[in-house]
Amino acid sequence: MSELLVDFITSLDGYASGEGWPGFWGLEGPEYLAWLGEQPEVTYLMGANTYRLMSGFAAGEVPGGQEEFRPEEEASVDELTQASKVVFSSSLEEPLAWANSTLVRGDAVDAVRAMKESGSGLLSTIGSLSLCRSLLTAGLVDRFRVGIFPVITGATGEERIYDGYPDVALEMIDHRTFDGRIQMVEYRPRVLERPPLHAPA
Repeated sequence: MSELLVDFITSLDGYASGEGWPGFWGLEGPEYLAWLGEQPEVTYLMGANTYRLMSGFAAGEVPGGQEEFRPEEEASVDELTQASKVVFSSSLEEPLAWANSTLVRGDAVDAVRAMKESGSGLLSTIGSLSLCRSLLTAGLVDRFRVGIFPVITGATGEERIYDGYPDVALEMIDHRTFDGRIQMVEYRPRVLERPPLHAPA
């Protein structure tokens, strides 16, 4: 059975990106980049908006506010291009131009449930906030990982991650610090029907 990981990088105040900021908020360091390069083989799951954005980067489109990609950003996009990707969309058309991408038009929750039951590797989301929210609400997420970068983007932050989420209890299973500034925390999530009456002992 496959394992499903929801994986975010965020500002301290819970934004997925910020207007005018470079990738990784410009704060990735050698320890963090080395760790990214050591990640196991994974199949990435995404929605149409993330596909359009990331496939555009792969085709050479540079994010707004930048004249060119930094080497770290190029390496990250190249790794994504080589990886297997499943895209959930009713608006995109086949064939998808980005290499190693498969289009799924059906319900994402049903499709991911079937992928988990029939597969054996790691499935991981990338971006795609509404997809992540749907998968978590459906109880399909095994691990919830957040890389927290030391910035507050109150003025420029875009894509608030947790709006619309259910209440979720999180059991920490791993944590570490990269380059003395990036916090990585990983949890096993449990969706709550109602807030607990008492704090856990």
